[in-house]
Amino acid sequence: MTVRVIFIAPSIGAELREARFGNEAPPEEAGLAAARAAAAALPPAARSFTSPSARCRLTAEALGLAAVPAASLADLDVADWRGHRLEDVAARDPQAVSRWLTDPEAAPHGGESVTALCARVGGWLDGLAGDGGRVLAVAEPAVVRAAVVRALYLPPTAFWRLDVRPLSATELSGRAGRWNLLCGTALMPV
Repeated sequence: MTVRVIFIAPSIGAELREARFGNEAPPEEAGLAAARAAAAALPPAARSFTSPSARCRLTAEALGLAAVPAASLADLDVADWRGHRLEDVAARDPQAVSRWLTDPEAAPHGGESVTALCARVGGWLDGLAGDGGRVLAVAEPAVVRAAVVRALYLPPTAFWRLDVRPLSATELSGRAGRWNLLCGTALMPV
């Protein structure tokens, strides 16, 4: 049975604009208004999920989804870097940031590596494959990238080469561990 998983990136917020590591800041009101306007563009789905972050939960609500929070869809855990801007972390410890951006096994922040994130999200994705139907998941950009890397058997280094825009949809469809990708469809005109 084929399952279609449509990942929707959350609305824009200050953290994304500032390249700040997630610290539970909600999306901007303009971003939520855009999500409300995009709600009609969503196809019907048998199930919907959300990353547990405030920006994903609020985006899901604005999209009119009764989405269930899924711990497996949580953002990449950057532990000690949470709440800080990438620019500031890089100024303090450029070697750590360089290692993090080039080695998918590295976790100099004391949290989760990119490889571990890909495995976690891939396990969630593979768990859906037997059920079939359409699934909507409002998820952090890192989670969307991890799902694509895992589903397409890309090397983990490809994680940093995938861009996920706010309020874009990325669709994976498949069964029995074989996935196809429909790349980043905008819910709203950019």
